[in-house]
Order: sequence, then C-alpha cells, then structure tokens
Amino acid sequence: MTFWKTFWASLLSSVLAGLIAMAVFFMILNAMLAGFDDLFTPKKLVVKENSVLHMDLSGDIGDYTYADFNPASFAINKKFGLYEILEGLKIAKEDKNIEGIFLNCGDLSTGMATTKEIRDGLIDFKTSGKFIYAYSENYSKKAYYVASAADSVFVFPSGMIDFLGLGAEIMFVKGALEKLDVQMQIIRGSNNKFKSAVEPLMYEKMSDESRLQTQTYINSLWNTMLSAISESRGISVSELNEIADSVYIRKSGDAVDYKMADGIMYYDEVLELLKSKAGTKEGEELELVNFQKYALKKTKHERTLRKLDKKNIALIFAEGDIVDGDGEVGEIGGNSLAELIRDARTDSTIKAVILRVNSPGGSALASDVIWREVTLTKAVKPFIVSMGDVAASGGYYISCAADKIFAEPNTITGSIGVFGIVPYTGDMFKNKLGISFDHVTTNDHAVLSTNRKLTDSELLIFQEGVDDIYLDFITKVAEGRGMTTAEVDSIGQGRVWAGTDAKRIGLIDEYGGIYDAVFYGAEQAGIAKEDIKIKIYPEKEEDNLFEILDNLENIEEASLKKSNLEMQLFEIYNYLMTIEGKSSIQARMPYLFWIN
Repeated sequence: MTFWKTFWASLLSSVLAGLIAMAVFFMILNAMLAGFDDLFTPKKLVVKENSVLHMDLSGDIGDYTYADFNPASFAINKKFGLYEILEGLKIAKEDKNIEGIFLNCGDLSTGMATTKEIRDGLIDFKTSGKFIYAYSENYSKKAYYVASAADSVFVFPSGMIDFLGLGAEIMFVKGALEKLDVQMQIIRGSNNKFKSAVEPLMYEKMSDESRLQTQTYINSLWNTMLSAISESRGISVSELNEIADSVYIRKSGDAVDYKMADGIMYYDEVLELLKSKAGTKEGEELELVNFQKYALKKTKHERTLRKLDKKNIALIFAEGDIVDGDGEVGEIGGNSLAELIRDARTDSTIKAVILRVNSPGGSALASDVIWREVTLTKAVKPFIVSMGDVAASGGYYISCAADKIFAEPNTITGSIGVFGIVPYTGDMFKNKLGISFDHVTTNDHAVLSTNRKLTDSELLIFQEGVDDIYLDFITKVAEGRGMTTAEVDSIGQGRVWAGTDAKRIGLIDEYGGIYDAVFYGAEQAGIAKEDIKIKIYPEKEEDNLFEILDNLENIEEASLKKSNLEMQLFEIYNYLMTIEGKSSIQARMPYLFWIN
C-alpha cells in the first residue's frame, strides 16, 4: 500500500511539474516575442535622402509573406512574399528619398513565373528614371535572368555566371522500393499516359510521354528567359544559345567580353560606384536600406492607413499542396480555402474576387470542394484567377471555372489527370521483420489494408473510380473553358504545359501577373484603378515575427544550409509522405523535379 501511495504521488507531482514547466516556457517565449519588437525593430522606418535600396533576394520567396512557429515541432516556416516585393517596388518608385536599387541575387529560391514577376516589377521601377545596379559573386541562371533587367550588371573578379541552359532531373525510387519489398499498386486514368506522377514508383527512367512533355515545357521556359535577356542586353537569342552551348562564359571576364556583364568589381568598388550614383556627399557613408524591411514596413504602414477603408477587391492566396480539411501553413486546405472564397462572396463590399493559385495539386476531393465555391462565387461577382509558378492538376481544377485566367509564359499548368496509389507492405513486414497479418471480415472487401494485395476485382473498382473522377475533371474544364470534353481530353491525359503553350491551346486567357488580374477584376466590377482597395485573404496578423526571425537569420544560417543531395532526399521523403498519406485519389503534378 505504501508503495502505491508513493508511486501515485510521484507520478502526479511529475505531471504537474511538467505542465508547470511547459506553461512557464510558453510564457517566457511569449514575453520574448513581445519584447523582441522593441529590441530589434524600430517603430518607424526612417529613410534618409540619397538612399539606395539593398535588394537581397536570397531565402525562400512565396506568393505572400508569412512566418509561422510550430510549438509542437519547434520548426519555423518563413517566406518573403512576391506581393510584398511588388508593393515595395511600387512604393520605392514614388519615394523621393530612394535614388535606386542595389540588386543582390546570387541565387533565387522560387519558381520561374515568380522570378519573371519580380523582373517585371524591376523594369516598372526603372520607368521612374531611378537606377538599378546588379552585383553578385556568382549568378545562377534565374538570378542572372532577374539581374539582366538592371542598368548595369557587375560580377566578382573570380566569380562567374551559370549560363548553360535548363535541365530537369527526376529521381526514381522503384529500385529502393524493390529492395524493401514494397509494391506500389498504381491506378491512373485509363488514357492518362502523361500523368507521370507515379512513374518514379514504376520505372527506372522517364517514359517517352514524360520525356516529350518535359522537353517541351523546359524549352518554353528557356525561350522565355532568353527573349527577355536578349531585349535587355542587346544580344540575339541565337548568340545567347551559342554562348550556352559553347560554354563561352568560363570566368567573369568572359561575361564582360560577351556583353553579359558590364564590369568586374569587388564589393567595395560597387559601393563606391553606388555612392557616386546616389549623390552621397564626400566623407559620408552610403545610405543602404534593407529592401525586405523597407517593403514589410511600408506595406504594413499602407495597410494601417487604409485599415478603415472599405475594401472592394478580394485577393485570395492559394499556395501549396491541396489537402483535405483545413490544412496547415503552406498548404491549401479544401475546407479552409472554400471558407475564404465563401467569405469574399458573401461580403457585400467585395465587388470582385482574385484567386492567386500556386499549387501542383493534391487531393481530388479537396479540389472539388474548392471548385464548388468558385462556381458559386462566379455566379454573383467577377472571379479571376492569377496563376503563379505552378497551377497544375488540382491547381488547374480549382482555376478552370474562373471568368478569366492570367498566367505567365513560364507558368507550369495543365496536368489534367488523376491517379491513385495503394501501397502493399505485407512482403516487407514478413521478409524484413518477420511480421505477418491475418484478417477476419464480415464481407469480402471489409479490410482494405496495405498489408494485403488488392484483388483483380478491387483493382477494377479503383480503376473505374479514377476514370469517373477524370471524366468529371475534364467535364468541368470543358464547362469552364467553353470546350468539348473530347477537346479537353486531347490536351489532358495528365500532360503538363508551359504558359506559352497553355495560351495557344486555350487553358489560359492572358499573360500577366497578380496586378494584371486585379486590374481586370476591378474593370469588370466597374472600379477605377485609383479606387481599388484590396483585402488580402488569409488576413495577415499585425505582428513582427517575420522581421524578428529575419534579424536572427545569421545565427541559424550555417546550421540550415543543406547540400543539393540532402535537399533532394528531403523533398523525396516529403513527396512520398504526401502521396501516401493525404488522399487515396489525387490530382497532382506529374512528378517531383528540379530545374537546374
């Protein structure tokens, strides 16, 4: 009896102590976050005369800015948003204290369409007569694509420009699964030969269809990039291809010789040039203003000024995998996005809705939930879609009913197709771990377990279900795009298209970015440009967590860097977890790929 009294007393005290410790920890964390604002960020950003914006585009860039702390995993998600970048550039364009931009973009962690929108924003900034100077130790292809919009491009003496063309690499895991005795039972639309999301699980190399579609769209991406560089640098497209094919740019001096750069400089020399260009007085330091902080502070200030204004345009961001339920930060929850669209529809002050889609797809069920709200909203007010880097498969599903679709020439879209995956792990458990399973059921199909293979009749049932969903998919696309189902099927079957081809075959309507969609929506609603007042969904919380994390980034930077191989293995792991765990039937991009 004494033992049990002591045991329960000790257990109770341990639990209470743990709960108290957790409460104290979160109180301290909350106090730290509340106090960091005073420690690290001034209440008001002061921009002095003759200032230059230092635009460093390193780090993840998404459609909108967010910083999210997950207390369960202690993980921090942080992204600087394209919307804030474009807003910051527009504000800087009119800011009399900003003389120009010092552009630093050695590499860019974002997609091709986002890269183009940033570049277009820089070109618009230049119409003010202000300068842009670009400098980096090393330029990736995407970074050089952006930098080529600058008045002058400078490169480090021992640096270089990566200009060898685009390539897509796909990782195949069929051999690894075989070694583990795991069999993937794959069901895709009967004629979905281009729906190659499942090919890494089936094959050891690309199918002919997958190779064809990949080659076609990376050619389109490359040509879009070359056309812009050609116009800015005064080098013909054929010359640029020759430079890439012949590997003419092997050191920084070569870039100058072939007119791809304007000079070779060290960092301090560029700063001296900027001082001269900005009109900095003799003996004074160059006023460099961090662009990220400038954009966040200025856009926040603008929102505060307009807080009481009645908003008339809804801009809804849909970024990430499409998942059932509400989803998490960085995902598109079927229920949560449907609710945002519903809120915009029922708000009488909102006259038009813009849905910004940046998604490779995901759950077919969640996509259908969202599609329904799109059609209901379209019936009562203009509904416009702006596609980002990727709006494919489920991402296209939720877009197809819009009144008008805007995309960039290098947006990845299409992939109209469906697949399902049922893993069989019984052999793995038996052969690797000595574990076996048995079942008792009241009916033939009561246990659909990963530890027993599907029967032929069950596979047929799954196949019919996938085909029904594909037929429903192409029917909805046909209704939204004014086509027949046969026409949609001919450009569907899971095939991925770049924006240039998507416009030609009728999957999108116009080239353009976020603002083009906003202006069109306003025009359809009878709202003048100067009267546009945008309401952002999901609504942004007025906190400074992103800025706090930004100030601390140097502390964590070294520990967060991963090699290419580590990043790819991490992405593959996440990909497999996603396709296995989120939904049995999915409308998803054909594969995970890296464009180099």
